[in-house]
Amino acid sequence: MYSLIKRLFDILFAVTGVLVFLPFFLPLAIILLLTGEHYVWYRQDRIGYKNKKFKIWKFATMLKASPSLGTGSITVKNDWRLTPMGKYLRGSKVNEIPQLINILTGEMTVVGPRPLMEVDFNKFTDDIKEVFYQCKPGLTGIASIVFRDEENLHNNHTIDPHVYDKLYIAPYKGKLEIWYKEHCSFYTDIMIIFLTIVVILLPKTKLPFKIFKDLPEIPEILK
Repeated sequence: MYSLIKRLFDILFAVTGVLVFLPFFLPLAIILLLTGEHYVWYRQDRIGYKNKKFKIWKFATMLKASPSLGTGSITVKNDWRLTPMGKYLRGSKVNEIPQLINILTGEMTVVGPRPLMEVDFNKFTDDIKEVFYQCKPGLTGIASIVFRDEENLHNNHTIDPHVYDKLYIAPYKGKLEIWYKEHCSFYTDIMIIFLTIVVILLPKTKLPFKIFKDLPEIPEILK
């Protein structure tokens, strides 16, 4: 019953989101075409449900060659690969809105683990890989909330971003997504949607840990 109602909610949420955003699409598309590298859409392979790949939809925010430039799949604070509009779209999460298409097609859901590039998925241990995408990837999720300021984390140390990601961030993200798999429910999903809005407005808030008191504790190195 949970899976069925969740799918119906996904469709309702995605259709509503598309209709609400539609009036803003044309001006945004024109701005993107006139700035950066003059393209609107960004499509890329991501790992999805049952570890199968799919093409994610996003608004273009970075140079086309970004995966092979700089820090690759990791975006850092004030990343030089961002287009003029990119930093604003990413900061407000507007660049994620086209994923409503992925939700409508059933490749994604509203709440679930974020769909990762293969290079980042491979930073998890095999036991985490086996369970990480037993849930459909989501537009938002518990790890997305906890790591709202992930770009800043990479600016606060001198360790290579990918090494830091593999040693510290990936293990904790894995614990968070296992927690979600064990606690997924209508209440959990609704609260994650609510908290997503909160952390966009208040990135430093500790509210997720007050609402979900049994979340895995943040390692000291990530605080």
